[in-house]
Amino acid sequence: MRSGIGSLVYLVVGAVVASSHHYFEHASTLKPLVSALLAIVLWPLLLLGINLHIK
Repeated sequence: MRSGIGSLVYLVVGAVVASSHHYFEHASTLKPLVSALLAIVLWPLLLLGINLHIK
């Protein structure tokens, strides 16, 4: 139960961080959608300044 809640919190924080870095603006096509999903899962990298936008 604890790991499920921890995972949920991790993903929610990832979604907030990805949103603040504008990863959801054009998420209607495949590349921006994949970028947004990567940003949610790898959100600590965003805080380090790494760009996860797929071009």
